[in-house]
Amino acid sequence: MLITFLLVVHGLITLALVGVILLQRSEGGALGIGGGGGGGLMTARGAANLLTRSTTILASLFIAMSILLAVLSAGANKQRVIDPGVAGKPAAPASAPASTPAPALPGVPVAR
Repeated sequence: MLITFLLVVHGLITLALVGVILLQRSEGGALGIGGGGGGGLMTARGAANLLTRSTTILASLFIAMSILLAVLSAGANKQRVIDPGVAGKPAAPASAPASTPAPALPGVPVAR
């Protein structure tokens, strides 16, 4: 239950991280996109600083959640004994199947 909740939170962090990265302005500008002027509530420098900080925080959360999920998952996969009475007994050897003669091939003599 806890791992499921953490996986959902991890997915949300991942989507937010991808979104913030896609919002950032391209440095190359080869296609002429990723910029744009216009007056908004924030200056271009302020928006870049906010996106950079957001990327850093979300990336740190992503890495921390990945490590936490790996540790929890490794602890959840430990072998557990369901019935302690059965676990201490050695397994009975399997009996060998009775040998049956191989079917004869047409035209091949059978050695007896």
